[in-house]
Amino acid sequence: MSDTKPLQQKPQLSFWQIFNMCFGFLGIQFGFALQNANVSRIFQTLGASIDDIPILWIAAPLTGLIVQPIIGYLSDNTWGKWGRRRPFFVLGAVCTTLALFVMPHSPALWIAAGMLWIMDASINIAMEPFRAFVGDNLPNKQRTLGYAMQSFFIGIGAVIASALPYILTNFFGVSNTAPAGEIADSVRYAFYFGGAVLFLAVMWTVVSTKEYSPEELAEFEKNGQQQPATALSVLRDAKQYQRGSVLWTSLGTLFTGAIWLFEWDKQLFILSLGILFFGPLQYYCAQKVKTLQSHNQQHNETSNHNNSRENQGLIFSVVDDLFHMPKAMHQLALVQFFSWFALFSMWIFTTAAVTDYHYGTQDVLSKAYNDGADWVGLLFAVYNGFAAIAAIFIPILAKKCGLKVSHCINLFCGGLGLISFKFISDPSLLWLPMIGVGIAWASILSVPYALLSNALPAKKMGVYMGIFNFFIVIPQLLAASILGLILRVCFDGQPIYALITGGVCMMIAGIAVLRVSVDGD
Repeated sequence: MSDTKPLQQKPQLSFWQIFNMCFGFLGIQFGFALQNANVSRIFQTLGASIDDIPILWIAAPLTGLIVQPIIGYLSDNTWGKWGRRRPFFVLGAVCTTLALFVMPHSPALWIAAGMLWIMDASINIAMEPFRAFVGDNLPNKQRTLGYAMQSFFIGIGAVIASALPYILTNFFGVSNTAPAGEIADSVRYAFYFGGAVLFLAVMWTVVSTKEYSPEELAEFEKNGQQQPATALSVLRDAKQYQRGSVLWTSLGTLFTGAIWLFEWDKQLFILSLGILFFGPLQYYCAQKVKTLQSHNQQHNETSNHNNSRENQGLIFSVVDDLFHMPKAMHQLALVQFFSWFALFSMWIFTTAAVTDYHYGTQDVLSKAYNDGADWVGLLFAVYNGFAAIAAIFIPILAKKCGLKVSHCINLFCGGLGLISFKFISDPSLLWLPMIGVGIAWASILSVPYALLSNALPAKKMGVYMGIFNFFIVIPQLLAASILGLILRVCFDGQPIYALITGGVCMMIAGIAVLRVSVDGD
């Protein structure tokens, strides 16, 4: 960022510099909101049942689980003319734009599900470096503002995107119905517009911002502007990795066998195979550590052990960093788990809940269903609109109450909003609980990252932000695996209870955040 001698302290940026740095998130959320508000509708239109929707949605969290830490690691270790984060902004924007153009033309359910994988992978390529971008460029005292600015743009982008099919139908006369097996024109045109907005917004950030060089970031870390890298004394050894490999492989094998033997819901295989796969990964890391230790003993290289460990490749680095997370990440994991379980419950089941509980139909070809689905899109726009407003006030509330207490308050607002869907019979009043959901959404997108970013070493900002995404993805995988089963077994298949479950989880997250201990809060 600087063409002169390295700065000793990271300078504060102006409002417009932060504005430009975060503007690309408007476009990213435009695509993300179109996906959230319309993918369940597309799946049902192409023949998916209520029970099938969660497993079809598995693409979103699973691709995030894989893509984000990889992109974080790669961007940490990239430097060129366009910096280290911005090349990934461009790649993600191009791929997501193309996916948005193609998805509404899916002729069959399996193609739509495949396009969701591609779209979500592309969004993650662009989105993950944006989180690290704020940590790279802003001093500690401005990071809450930076992440709140991202939340503001997320809200603005999502408002328009979520409401687009409704607007196209009710103000421009575009049809919101189509023959069986075809996507309505209102959804198609919304996806076209969203692709263009996403690309242009991301490119604005790319051309209007700069990045600090690795040398400058190292200087900031040296002068106390960032946490140092993990100390050698806490590193996991080969025996610990071996024991972990045996434990996770055994648990995964037993769980997978139980699902098959007792004929449990097949969606649980997603969890069991994930547990099983983590075993061989740890065995791989154990062998890497053994080889490294042997090499260091032969060459008497104890002083460079930590640096050598960091140069063992992508897979080892991601898994090893997972086991050496800063304390704040451990404490925030529970908060993220319950927050995102709640959000995923809402995204998956709001369309089904509102059309069934408030509009009284499950017939995807009926006008009542499509009117209800359009109304859900507008409700999603409402909560994102209030999120944009809430983002303005989050730094003020955090300054008065502290980050943890303000986040707790915001999450309780969202939890009560989701629960109230059960008690509001008039669908025209459902925008009221979306106020609370919007407040919680703005807080979820900003406060945990502000709590975390000050604890991360500068040279690992990207990979740790990607690993932090695990605590977003894992609850989504769990929700996609068991929510359909829970509804069928416990609630007679009524999707409205998925929203109540989400509300309870969001309030649990609010209580959990009070236990987080971080410097300066």
